[in-house]
Amino acid sequence: MVEPRPLVLEYARVTASVGGMPKPQEIQIVAEMVANVMSIDVVTGGAVAVGDTVILLESMKMEIPVIAEHAGTVGGIFVTPGDVVQEGDVLLSITN
Repeated sequence: MVEPRPLVLEYARVTASVGGMPKPQEIQIVAEMVANVMSIDVVTGGAVAVGDTVILLESMKMEIPVIAEHAGTVGGIFVTPGDVVQEGDVLLSITN
């Protein structure tokens, strides 16, 4: 039997600086497969540490924890439990 492993589903986008002050970096966590959102383990404005499970997905009867690769603050949550997400859908953003 193959053991399920957590997926790290993230890509980064750096915003432009204004007046010499860099803006925070926004990390968007995206779905890499079609899945059902089972639970959301963070809240908007809440702190996230590296390795935290932020969302639990389910696909093909397997639970798939989505793990944060960056620390920061949850900037936005774009899904709710029960949603079906497609590959490339943004699940949430983290600002650091």
